Amino acid sequence: MTTLLLRRIFSSGRILGGYNFDTLKFVKRLENEGFTPLQSKTVMLALSEVIEESMATLKRSFVTKEEQDKTTYTQKVDFAKLRSDLQTLEKTEFNLTKTEYDRLSSDLEKLRQKFREEITKTQANVRLDLNLEKGRIRDESSVHELKIKETDTRIETEMHNLRMQLEQMKTQVLQWLFGKDFNLQRK
Repeated sequence: MTTLLLRRIFSSGRILGGYNFDTLKFVKRLENEGFTPLQSKTVMLALSEVIEESMATLKRSFVTKEEQDKTTYTQKVDFAKLRSDLQTLEKTEFNLTKTEYDRLSSDLEKLRQKFREEITKTQANVRLDLNLEKGRIRDESSVHELKIKETDTRIETEMHNLRMQLEQMKTQVLQWLFGKDFNLQRK
């Protein structure tokens, strides 16, 4: 049974998980270095197990082509979905922004219109107030003009009366002066 095991173990180019390992060459090398045949076989078996375990561990950490393709496809699908979500979000944000912009533009235009109306209303009120004030000033001015004309008329009447009185006094003074002269000349 040991020979059968040794024949199975010793081969030139045993493949360990896809890795070529010449166990017979390794055992002969160990024997040349001073190992006994049993020690050489034991070291070779231990090293073979270590290599097989390492290869198995490596195999488990590797990804198969199918798994890689599946992962790549999943990532592509995820990226496509993410891109679609981002585009939808961008369109939604754009539409919300556009709607908000339109609303603000409409509100701004309403405020402008209201402001124009207020300005027009205020200007109309100021014009009305100015016209009323002008009318009041004209009325006051015409009242003052009438009073001035009345005063002028009274002054002229008084002056005329004073002139008449002055003329009468002159006449009286002249009559008195001349009347005495006439009286003296008659005498």
